[in-house]
Amino acid sequence: MPIPQKPGARLRAALVELLYRQSRAVLFANLVIPWPVAYVLREAVPGRQLLIWIGAVYALTGARLLLSYRYFRRGDQAPGPEVWARRFTVLSVLSSLLWGGVGWIGFVPSEPHLIAFVCIVLTGMSGGAVPALSAYPPAYAGLLIAMQLPFALRCLSQEGSIYSVYLAFLLCLVCVYLYYSLITYRSLKETVSLRFENLALVEGLERERDRATAADRAKTRFLAAASHDLRQPIHAAALFTASLAALARRGDIKGADAKGIADRLEAVIGSLGGLLHGLIDVSRLDAGLVPVQRRPISLARMLGDLREEFAPQALQRGVALRAVPLDVWADSDPVLLKRILDNFLSNALRHAPDGRVLIGCRRRGGAVEIQVVDTGPGIPSGQHQAVFEEFVQLDDLQLDNPQRDREQGLGLGLAIVRRLADLLGHPIGLRSTPGKGSAFSVQLPLTAPPALARVSPRRSEPSGRLGIMVVDDDVQVLAGLATLLAAWGHDPVCGADVEELCRRHEAAGADSVHLIIADYRLKRGLTGSEAIARLERYLGYRVPALIVTGDTSPERLRDLTATGRLVLHKPVAPERLQAAIREAVAGEAPAGSA
Repeated sequence: MPIPQKPGARLRAALVELLYRQSRAVLFANLVIPWPVAYVLREAVPGRQLLIWIGAVYALTGARLLLSYRYFRRGDQAPGPEVWARRFTVLSVLSSLLWGGVGWIGFVPSEPHLIAFVCIVLTGMSGGAVPALSAYPPAYAGLLIAMQLPFALRCLSQEGSIYSVYLAFLLCLVCVYLYYSLITYRSLKETVSLRFENLALVEGLERERDRATAADRAKTRFLAAASHDLRQPIHAAALFTASLAALARRGDIKGADAKGIADRLEAVIGSLGGLLHGLIDVSRLDAGLVPVQRRPISLARMLGDLREEFAPQALQRGVALRAVPLDVWADSDPVLLKRILDNFLSNALRHAPDGRVLIGCRRRGGAVEIQVVDTGPGIPSGQHQAVFEEFVQLDDLQLDNPQRDREQGLGLGLAIVRRLADLLGHPIGLRSTPGKGSAFSVQLPLTAPPALARVSPRRSEPSGRLGIMVVDDDVQVLAGLATLLAAWGHDPVCGADVEELCRRHEAAGADSVHLIIADYRLKRGLTGSEAIARLERYLGYRVPALIVTGDTSPERLRDLTATGRLVLHKPVAPERLQAAIREAVAGEAPAGSA
């Protein structure tokens, strides 16, 4: 039997069920007690009349048993608990009127002992029903009034002090029974409420336990997959490096051979960097460090730009790429939305070679749904949720990529998409049939086009040689940065710690410092932001700065964001470092990660 979801409805339903369960003792009494009553009254009341009364009591008791049977066998479409409570109350009141009839027919003034007997029977029946019917106060109040009213009327119709005593005694008992019925009802209500609270607490603990267990399993799988995916490019890089060293030991290296190995090393390092940046993106999203900048977006323009951007890739793979936009505006963050759609399109093109891919829009009431539909192999229905988990590749699910080919993706794209969609509040969807393709979608709220605004000219970017201070306690990284910055035409001064860097800067007689690049973790527990603060005190003026880190934990990312400096995550691509230097020196770099 389904239980109503609202707490008040659940409580009422539980009390009604308790009413039916506890009334079994009352029904048993209705089957047994009539015979002793009839035996005692046999000399004062005609036998035929007593038999009719017993038959009526049995008939109503049978109706109540049938109602109880139907209640416990009811289906999902049965009436609510209030209806069942009213049905119970009606039959209970009718049965009580029959028992009240004993107080009428057994009230024989010439036989005081019969009056006392009747009073005892009615008092006992009323008192015995307190625990059984108090779960629904109207049922007990109806029983009490119907059972005692005929006897009270007979007492009022008679003269004599003894009848006044009976009436006063009866009124006192009615008040006492009603009071205890109310107390019992409150106790039952509190008990049932506590039971539901305990059940809710147990369910909550079980959910938390299951969630913790699932998180632990996911973490184990995540770390295992990450370890595998990190080892692969590192292993490949080691092999290519060994090959290059072996060729060097044999003599002069042919330019073609060196270029081939360098290209492969570059691809391997790019794969490694992509994986690490994917891990950083997941951590930043989990830590809530990705800012959302909503504004009206022209979907016609965005889908057109996406088609132009992905057209060369589609041509290379032999995919017919088509865009069907709507001339509507949606409310979202253009950068984050584009990242979602980039992932959808990349997956679609990758998994539908020589097929067709469509990106289009459909109105959904006050929203618009952007769909990316492909004619690829499709995804089994049981795996629709799994594709949005970390390190799950679509080809793994289709059993076409058992070796987890890095060219098929890292298995982080859709996990990032899910987090971005949650951050933006945009529902994402997946419809797919194996052998017939897939359709990924994201739904956005519609909005009005923005008002025209005057565009201010962009600040020009700085150029020329820059004085750059670099602090990093890794000798190899420090040497690599010094070489690269010098090759770009800058004047780097490098040191493994702040003191060494200051000494070298003084010894070099260097000019003004335009930028500081600091690793986040330095010797003796010093952080990059603390090193930058010391260097600024040494220089006597504030300097633009970059913090480079390999930390990916959400807590560390929050700390880094709080520094207000632009943060670069290892490994840093040379072009990204060059762009970050220009942005930082030009004063255009926002606080946060890049």
